[in-house]
Amino acid sequence: MPSSLAINFIWILAAAFLVMFLQAGLAMVETGLCRAKNSAHTMAMGFMIYPLCGLAFWIYGFAVGWSSWPLGAVPPGWAAALGLEPASFGAGAPARNYLFFASDSPGVSSFFFLMLVFLAASASIPLGAMAERWNWKNFLLYGLWAALPYCLFANWIWGGGWLAQAGTNWKLGHGSVDFAGAGAVHAMGGMAALAGTMCLGPRIGKYQNGRPMPLPGHHVPMVIIGTLIMSFGWFGFVSSSVLGGTDIHLGTVVINTALSGGAGALTAMLTLMVKRIKPDPTMCCSGMLAGLVAITAGCAFVDTWAAVLIGAIAGVIAVYSVFFLESLKIDDPVGVISVHGINGIWGVLAIGIFANGKYGAGWNGVKGNVTGLLKGDSSQFLAQLLEAGAVAAFGFGMAYMWFKISDKITPLRVNAEVEMHGLDIPEMGAKGYPDFVTRDQ
Repeated sequence: MPSSLAINFIWILAAAFLVMFLQAGLAMVETGLCRAKNSAHTMAMGFMIYPLCGLAFWIYGFAVGWSSWPLGAVPPGWAAALGLEPASFGAGAPARNYLFFASDSPGVSSFFFLMLVFLAASASIPLGAMAERWNWKNFLLYGLWAALPYCLFANWIWGGGWLAQAGTNWKLGHGSVDFAGAGAVHAMGGMAALAGTMCLGPRIGKYQNGRPMPLPGHHVPMVIIGTLIMSFGWFGFVSSSVLGGTDIHLGTVVINTALSGGAGALTAMLTLMVKRIKPDPTMCCSGMLAGLVAITAGCAFVDTWAAVLIGAIAGVIAVYSVFFLESLKIDDPVGVISVHGINGIWGVLAIGIFANGKYGAGWNGVKGNVTGLLKGDSSQFLAQLLEAGAVAAFGFGMAYMWFKISDKITPLRVNAEVEMHGLDIPEMGAKGYPDFVTRDQ
């Protein structure tokens, strides 16, 4: 095996390990923003979603997303980075050939694990929005189902599907470009969160006389630490999509990611202060995560000033979106719809505006580099708009349908008594804080 391939495989796996570690940060953010009486339940969801998604991805997810991967229609360099010939992967093989995934190829196996942790990250997003009232048995069904919509949409973007081929088929730029999954991972998860929250309804006590009431989380330091862990893991998230450990573009990806996340935190804080609200640290955390989400799609394609602007806009969007959704009686305890859903869509659109034409030659089989509106290419923006519309409609529609169906199998929401008492003991049989949690916390 050439040393360059070995470096690629090590890089892909190491970056994927960071993405898995990101899961710990997300579980901490979601748990810290919930009340203490639900801490064991919320953290357990953040823990169990990984093995549930892993099992589903092994059984059927990879077959759905990548069984017939036409390598000529995916980002350039991927086949070479994985040590594959264009005809060696999938080549029109039926999906059943990839059920219960097994492969002797180190490149394919490395890619399998990377896509598995991406799936787990996407599937974790609705947990925060649906926390504090989601029935455990229904959650388990969701964990086994979540691979289906994610892998279908990922196929459209990264498996040579219709969005990827929009450039060659309809002359829309390079087709949909979503470098590390602002749409495929984050917006998909955010739209599922929106559907789930609407199906569940708000928490008891959230609205009184039609007005939203604060139900503050129990552990702000946990939220901040979780955000820092997520920010660290995010560098694996974005840089893994380069696939080549020796790719000199890694530095651009990392710098743009860091700048965008920092800008999001700053503008979220400033937005609160302009609104004469004290700089709530949890909202600042949401701003940072919003900036990271927004740059995920375009981190390889924009200049540093654009990365700062994309993150800055994301931080403002996060703040106003939280208040707007709350006014619509959409109760999202963690703000994931705003951070991941709305800003995932913003990130997808941002490529179509700010892509600088310095990267992406041959992307999705289209000649030339990826350029956006500011460089005179309106067709790329239309391709990004197409992905944004597709992920919003598909992500929301699939999840809404699933939650309505699964509610008939086992109830989606716990009963009022369990919700008032706290889900830890009735659902999990263990308190998160047995020494000091009371009934009303």
